[in-house]
Amino acid sequence: IIRERLPDYPERSSLVWNSAPGALLTLPTFADSSRFMPFLLNALGVEPRHNYTAVIYVQIGAALGPNAALYKLVKTITKSQFVDRILILWAADRPLPLKKRWPPTNHIPLHVIALAGSTRSLNGPTGQTGPEVRPSISQRFLPYDEIQTDAVLSLDEDAILNTDELDFAYTVWRDFPERIVGYPARAHFWDDSKNAWGYTSKWTNYYSIVLTGAAFYHRYYNYLYTNWLSLLLLKTVQQSSNCEDILMNLLVSHVTRKPPIKVTQRKGYKDRETARSPWNDPDHFIQRQSCLNTFAAVFGYMPLIRSNLRMDPMLYRDPVSNLRKKYRQIELVGS
Repeated sequence: IIRERLPDYPERSSLVWNSAPGALLTLPTFADSSRFMPFLLNALGVEPRHNYTAVIYVQIGAALGPNAALYKLVKTITKSQFVDRILILWAADRPLPLKKRWPPTNHIPLHVIALAGSTRSLNGPTGQTGPEVRPSISQRFLPYDEIQTDAVLSLDEDAILNTDELDFAYTVWRDFPERIVGYPARAHFWDDSKNAWGYTSKWTNYYSIVLTGAAFYHRYYNYLYTNWLSLLLLKTVQQSSNCEDILMNLLVSHVTRKPPIKVTQRKGYKDRETARSPWNDPDHFIQRQSCLNTFAAVFGYMPLIRSNLRMDPMLYRDPVSNLRKKYRQIELVGS
């Protein structure tokens, strides 16, 4: 508020001050126009910009070949009619695969960022030096310059979604650009026996978290995550190498006071054959329970909101001709 009284500092309009979530969560350093804020689009009567950037976080770094989950995922994304570019965040211990090992992406730019601090564009000059970055799993939510679209499709390297699932989730997100929209749902609950918040991955008739291993969200939340969240929250994620997806959900729910949105019936979204996955570690789940309570304590309340809404395509599972159905691949996916 004080800075806005200084010359040459961006001011926030009365619309920003008087519309939820208010000026304190609308950082003027992000953009010079309110139309780039996801929660102001409806008030302004505008739509988010078209297409999305797929951001794949690579933590395992399995050998890259035609049968590898990452290879198949990149091929699936290139078939999407809405993808603008693909960004690979390489956080694995293995060296970066050679350019010839990656699947062809045709006209879609493919960028690889090595999170040790160097950036390489596979469609441009190699060896380009990038900015220094913190060695944390939160790097997947940095506001990278390569993300030029409003929509970000966040994916883990072993996600197994098909192209119809990506396109359908994107069309849903365009109607709810201020929320996280995706596939893997989780839930929080209050555990009276432990007097603490609990976290569950069991299939229930409600959810409050959509994991960012396969979800769309607005790129503004990358900026908020990096520049607005308490350092204590980011430190908790860094020390545990876990829970960054939970923290992003708390942030978005705190901003919007709305739950995320799950699409279709899919329960699993990971390639079960991928070895050395950190998500298979029993301690991984215990850490997430601990993170959830730490996050709630720092926020001062529990921002997560329960929902039992699920979005499915029209005519989904209806016994009609497949020629009438727009997303026919989704019907072939088991629960």
